[in-house]
Amino acid sequence: MTDLAARIAGAPISWGVCEVPGWGYQYDAETVLAEMRAVGLAATEFGPDGFLPEDPARKAKVLADVGLRAVGGFVPVVLHDPAHDPAPEVATALEGFVAAGAGTLVLAAATGIDGYDDRPVLDETGWSTLLGNLDKLSLLAARSGVLATIHPHVGTMVENAFEVDRVLAGSSIGLTLDTGHLLIGGVDPVALTLAHTDRIKHTHLKDVDAAWAAKVQSGEVTYTDAVRDGMYRPLGHGDIDLGAIVSTLEQAGYDGWYVLEQDTILPDRPADEGPVVDVRVSIAHLQAIAEAVG
Repeated sequence: MTDLAARIAGAPISWGVCEVPGWGYQYDAETVLAEMRAVGLAATEFGPDGFLPEDPARKAKVLADVGLRAVGGFVPVVLHDPAHDPAPEVATALEGFVAAGAGTLVLAAATGIDGYDDRPVLDETGWSTLLGNLDKLSLLAARSGVLATIHPHVGTMVENAFEVDRVLAGSSIGLTLDTGHLLIGGVDPVALTLAHTDRIKHTHLKDVDAAWAAKVQSGEVTYTDAVRDGMYRPLGHGDIDLGAIVSTLEQAGYDGWYVLEQDTILPDRPADEGPVVDVRVSIAHLQAIAEAVG
């Protein structure tokens, strides 16, 4: 992949489809995939278990029937518990990825607690286990021809600047650059991109209202409540310099996906067009960035 415009993908979370129990109204796959294709997206991440068919061949066919490529997907797994081996569940996920033609595994260091509003604090044993598992799973994925990455994510064991730095220093796994989760976790995504361009293998482009992000960081509001109240904005309508990030990546030879995401919680199915309106705005903004980058 080289042409930036051909590397713009979608994710079901922009339609409110999420793995968290009780997250909100969940759109069906037929609607989401049709709208993705209608607005010109080239590919999609899989979304949570149950959104697409479990059988990899059926999953691949559902995507192919609407003209979407399979990017891969978000796999939250407990990595810090010495008594838990995450390899079997990741191996199962990888089998599905390969059969469906997907090439990117997006790992999250799950807490073992539902949702993203609480998390434990790791001790040194937990950190040693987590870092060792990251390298082990990266090798496991590579043997299947899949690229493994770690996704710093609010409410997981890798969220803030200290934790991101520790992962980068203590493991060799590639990074999913999620601009929104980094900012909310207190990490400057522009600075991280400049400092660690070589580690970035996959990108989730989000835009965020920085005032809401500060409220989450301070504990004034929970992450879930902030999402519900509109912390995530269409690209170009928040406080992240996405143009600087994309320009830095492209100049460094990045040729991975740009997955557009605007985490959304829907109380009910919208009576109007719904989330696709914001998706169109985000696509237009990224296309403008692509033209400027050249």
